[in-house]
Amino acid sequence: MSKKINTPYYMCDESLLRANLEILDYVQKESGAKVILALKGFAMWSTFPLVKQYLKGCTSSGLHEALLAREEFAKDDPNLEVHTYSPAYKDEDIDQIAEISDHIVFNSPNQLFKYCDRVKNINPNISMSLRINPEQSSSPKDIYNPCGLYSRLGTTFANFDERVLEHIKGLNFHALCEQNVDALEDVLAAFETKFSKYFKSMKYINFGGGHHITKKGYDVEKLIRIIKEFRAKYGVDVYLEPGEAVGWETGVLVSSVLDIVHNGMDIAILDTSAEAHMPDTLAMPYRAMVRGSGEAGEKKHTYRFGGNTCLAGDIMGDYSFDEPLKVGDTVIFEDQIHYTFVKNTTFNGIKLPSLVILKEDKTLDIIKEFGYQDYKNRLS
Repeated sequence: MSKKINTPYYMCDESLLRANLEILDYVQKESGAKVILALKGFAMWSTFPLVKQYLKGCTSSGLHEALLAREEFAKDDPNLEVHTYSPAYKDEDIDQIAEISDHIVFNSPNQLFKYCDRVKNINPNISMSLRINPEQSSSPKDIYNPCGLYSRLGTTFANFDERVLEHIKGLNFHALCEQNVDALEDVLAAFETKFSKYFKSMKYINFGGGHHITKKGYDVEKLIRIIKEFRAKYGVDVYLEPGEAVGWETGVLVSSVLDIVHNGMDIAILDTSAEAHMPDTLAMPYRAMVRGSGEAGEKKHTYRFGGNTCLAGDIMGDYSFDEPLKVGDTVIFEDQIHYTFVKNTTFNGIKLPSLVILKEDKTLDIIKEFGYQDYKNRLS
């Protein structure tokens, strides 16, 4: 890594990404399931030439993600699929979504009945499915719980309308968040209890995302066994649509120390931002790991890391180091490729981090640098 790059920047390590993809491909080959990329969690389309060597398509959350999937992932390859799901579709978007999607997922019977004929007229080959709320989840935080109280995501058993069956080829559920196969097993049991009588008329069942398949310690063999048993029992295809598991621990956010102030403790102000550049650290919340650091007080020198915005709560956490930090030092936040640049903002006009790939031959490729126009063009 000899090339000098101005901080902040996200850096995706291509070799680590390939390692995750190989695990996901192993699941596909051994279980017979299809794994598709959830763009909401990982949308670094400069890596798609690698990703599509392994995965079978993309799942998108609306028109713009579907366009990205079609243009940069599935273009000119009929074997790669574009799936689109939205909590509700808009009249102005639905025609184009139908045209570019292989599968469209409706959130409610109301939406399905409203658009099914229109979608089929535009794309006779499109497959339609309905998202189900199995009303069972052990998601760690309510903000990420698709099956929480009063959830708008998916159709509950009480609201299932059997008239949808003449239109759909699949059922979808998504109930997990960074969870292991035991959580899937619990959700699947609830899903089967309520809806299994409809499975025989389906072509496929989509198990959604949130499966932490590439995390160390995940029971991959149990996942394979569950999928194989389910497919054999009901005679259906199975989809998985991870986003985080694709980008899990594949790269970092690199920043620099701009200043160090003291107010009861030492505070390092960085040229990045928790609020703008790693929003899940505040939403989850969680403390991102910093390379070479320990917990507060664990090592000799402790600092609170703060972002370079005016938000008082723009704080990454407290970290300790063997040696004192200096202005200009590099700070590397681990595991900052998934759910970061897909969600980041230009709050306060702060510069977006550049996007960089560490290639498998260890050369650096600067994919995108951002500036004033990226901020200005979001405004009017």
